[in-house]
Amino acid sequence: MFNAPFDLKARARRAMMDAGFHPDFPPEVLHEAKQANHHGNVSQPTAQDMRALLWSSIDNDSSRDLDQIEYVERLKDGTTRLLVGIADVDALAPKGSATDRRAAMETTSVYTGVTIFPMLPSEFSTDATSLLGEQDRLAVVIELRVRDSGEVGCHDVYPALVRNHAKLAYSSTGAWLEGRAPMPDAIARVAGMEPQLRLQAELSQKLRGLRKQRGSLVFGSIEALPVVQDGEVKDLTVVRHNVAESIIESFMVAANVAMAQFLKEEGTVSIRRVVRVPKRWDRIQCIAQQFGVKLPDVPDPRSLSDFLDQRKAADPDHFPDLSLSVVKLLGPGEYIVEHPGAEQNGHFGLAVQDYTHSTAPNRRYADLITQRLLKTTSSKAAAPYSELELVQVAKHCTEREDAARKVERVMRKVIAANFLSRQIGQIFDGIITGANERGTFVRLLKFPAEGKVVRGEKGVDVGDKVRVKLARTDANQGFIDFERV
Repeated sequence: MFNAPFDLKARARRAMMDAGFHPDFPPEVLHEAKQANHHGNVSQPTAQDMRALLWSSIDNDSSRDLDQIEYVERLKDGTTRLLVGIADVDALAPKGSATDRRAAMETTSVYTGVTIFPMLPSEFSTDATSLLGEQDRLAVVIELRVRDSGEVGCHDVYPALVRNHAKLAYSSTGAWLEGRAPMPDAIARVAGMEPQLRLQAELSQKLRGLRKQRGSLVFGSIEALPVVQDGEVKDLTVVRHNVAESIIESFMVAANVAMAQFLKEEGTVSIRRVVRVPKRWDRIQCIAQQFGVKLPDVPDPRSLSDFLDQRKAADPDHFPDLSLSVVKLLGPGEYIVEHPGAEQNGHFGLAVQDYTHSTAPNRRYADLITQRLLKTTSSKAAAPYSELELVQVAKHCTEREDAARKVERVMRKVIAANFLSRQIGQIFDGIITGANERGTFVRLLKFPAEGKVVRGEKGVDVGDKVRVKLARTDANQGFIDFERV
């Protein structure tokens, strides 16, 4: 009998619906999307014409929902001017539109590994509101002046007309900057783009260096991209962090900090992104103690950062697994509302007091809200939201983000179960990533697959290394069961 291949995309759609998402766009949203796609980007009289600057973007190889572009230049006073352009999504999807109402309900794009469920229709996110290469687009620009120490001296926010001259990918750009591959054609064919990218890399190092001094945590992560053929996962391709990703992360963090500070200085109620002081600091201390390191009794990001740096240098192969353990113990971030003059929790992982999400309005609703707050604050217009409305938005965005993480976790397990279904009985090395009332969970070291320890789980906790035998898989449920050896 012929067995039909497992439908990964259909399974991803079901995971979305189980988590309360609505994968299909209503007719009125699709109508607005077609109108936006037909008419293209809108003009804005107050926008500065900055199309001649050597803007570039770096994202995943296949990404078309581009939110952020960058440009840097040295100034005569020794500082470096950093411009981060953010897609002006609000210009084509204004507050109260059908598209906005749908985005407010979903709040985030969800990336399942086999398909993307976008917050906005593709006519917006991958076209009309995307900062695609060689297209004129409206943007909200955050301008920073960065000293040689990495300190940001001043910042400003304003609308601009921009043009992305080089749409680049993390893999090829990172390999080139690290000396592992030739220069990508997208850089070589634009005069002046090579020194522009090298200056961006240099500035990124300064920004990251200062963040490290202040205790910003740097984790190692392993992203697995499934190779799918005939409905089956044939392989899991591991993608590791490189210098190109560091550039974008550094500029993104700098922009988000500056955006939060700008709104505070202007006396504007705003949505903040916070990661609170970890409740399970005692377990983080225990993990550090296993390596002979004593962390202070009071949670301290600088001490934790130093410990992570030490482990990365001593054991780079297993550092991603240690990172995952610590990340889980730190707990997830959340959105809150900050009223001017009322200090809230900062971002423990980044070791900053003021932080918001602003650089991905095509993908996250909280960023679109921040964009509207920035635009009205800059133009001295009336606030688009009351404090109560922002509190409700923040709560809903946090809840939907948690749901999106659940979908992504389910699909990682579905993909991994599909891949491991032909390896029943094999023994693997792993690390415990969860131990609570729901069960004990282990992540394999050979490739990023996680499952439940169904036998021999007693006496282990997060961060412990174990050997496990693959006992059972169920791709439809996303179940992977292991027995402790």
